[in-house]
Amino acid sequence: MSHGKQFTLYALKAGPNAWKIVFLLNELGLSYETIYLDFMKGELKAPEYLKINPNGRVPALVDHKNGDLTVWESGAILLYLAEKYDTEKKYFATSEADRFAILQWLFFQVSGQGRVVRFAHFHPEKLPSAIERYQNEIRRVLGVLESILSKQEWLAAGKLTIADLSFSSWNNELGGIAGPGFDFEKEFPATFKWHQRILAVPGVKAGVALKKELNGY
Repeated sequence: MSHGKQFTLYALKAGPNAWKIVFLLNELGLSYETIYLDFMKGELKAPEYLKINPNGRVPALVDHKNGDLTVWESGAILLYLAEKYDTEKKYFATSEADRFAILQWLFFQVSGQGRVVRFAHFHPEKLPSAIERYQNEIRRVLGVLESILSKQEWLAAGKLTIADLSFSSWNNELGGIAGPGFDFEKEFPATFKWHQRILAVPGVKAGVALKKELNGY
């Protein structure tokens, strides 16, 4: 089977996780087509998709120029693309110390921020105590970022890396899930400025524009 694009990306139009992959693919200049699954129709749990990602979530990425190698989980995909295709190490590490600094922030994002925002956004029951707990946790994660970004421009390696990109799509969702009265710029000024720098990156800017076009907001 021939493919016009190097990669096939499985995503949701509105969900944040796949968009961090779009940002990196754009920045690396890699060709891809995106298949948008319908969450409400149960397409993430359909047998066809479970063959690609047995966890039944997005994103998943198929690399047609590497024997149709399939990678799922957003952190693993970012790491795969950075290690294999970022040949200039523009978004990844050039030393062991920087590699592990990037990885610790990447793992913090997927295990901390990603889990918290997913619960607050998609949990079927609206439990006030749980919502308050997870909104407080969102602020705690942002506080950790603020403690670092108030002293340096990027999270690791002195440059924009996959660690920074991993937070960007979730931070775009904060207005809808961090609770009434949340003011990103006022409460976490250094983190807000960092986020604005990421949004100005061409590949990120193009991805955000496409998401708005697809979702109408």
